[in-house]
Amino acid sequence: MAPTAKLLLADLASSGVKQIPSNYIHPISDRPNLSDVQISDGSIPLIDLHGLNGPSHSTIIEQIGQACQRDGFFQVKNHGIPEEMISTILNIARQFFKLPESERLKNYSDDPTKTTRLSTSFNIKTEQVSSWRDFLRLHCYPLEDYVHEWPSNPPSFRKDVAEYCTSVRGLVLRLLEAISESLGLERDCIDKKLGGHGQHMAMNYYPPCPQPELTYGLPGHTDPNLITILLQDHVPGLQVLRNGKWMAVNPIPNTFIVNIGDQMQVLSNDRYKSVLHRAVVNSDKDRISIPTFYCPSPDAVIGPPKELVDDEHPAVYRDFTYGEYYEKFWNKGLVKECCLDLFKPSNNTT
Repeated sequence: MAPTAKLLLADLASSGVKQIPSNYIHPISDRPNLSDVQISDGSIPLIDLHGLNGPSHSTIIEQIGQACQRDGFFQVKNHGIPEEMISTILNIARQFFKLPESERLKNYSDDPTKTTRLSTSFNIKTEQVSSWRDFLRLHCYPLEDYVHEWPSNPPSFRKDVAEYCTSVRGLVLRLLEAISESLGLERDCIDKKLGGHGQHMAMNYYPPCPQPELTYGLPGHTDPNLITILLQDHVPGLQVLRNGKWMAVNPIPNTFIVNIGDQMQVLSNDRYKSVLHRAVVNSDKDRISIPTFYCPSPDAVIGPPKELVDDEHPAVYRDFTYGEYYEKFWNKGLVKECCLDLFKPSNNTT
């Protein structure tokens, strides 16, 4: 098999390519410009959740509200997910991507409607330029509907990933209550807006790249879902757009990065912002990141609660179903223009 005929990037990258194939090269005006990226350990707030159910409750709610409003991103520590579980999930992801090519390819599909699939880049059927990553995408709520589809190799994959998904969902539900409260709403308000709820996760694998200045792991985009909980390994790669500048968010062990997705921006009636972010790659180290995407069910109708709409603050977007939104996002691809603009009343074409 010629190197360029590989289905997965990991197998192309490990074949010793010295130059990236042309389909990965971005136009000069749209390259990462890595020397212009700002590096700051305090680039996004780090919030300690330890006292969320105790005396620090109101302080933490205020910190979360400020972070959602100003940054769209924050990090959490003392989140209740054990270090051992974090280490296990990162190890199992690394083991999966180190399996022989033939074993990994058992999970391969380029059909974005499949609920468990291994693929590469973003949407290889529609995109103009490829992204330097492979990914395993899993639907994981309700667990019993999907676990049987998941890879059975490594042998403990299903057990370890199921336990992780359950723990992360618990963290998400606590954060949704806190975010509701920070908006002045009842604690269960956002929860009730989501219909049957949905939870997906990805295991992203970014191989070393011989020309990282020409491409992206993922180009700038906002997340179409409600809220994302990101676990990264020790290798930097995530960057967030802040005040028109890209900021590197360097990993802090045993923390999670939380970012507001497009649906939260709608539910908050634009008080909270879904922010552009991207993944860059490097020439010497591979990188693993594991985002959990929490979302409404496809039939859930998304719109702000009545408490956030009045004469001075009319609804910014028309109501829509999450299924309608997600389809537009997937077909549009990863572009810097957020899909939300398509749902402003002035753009109503339905």
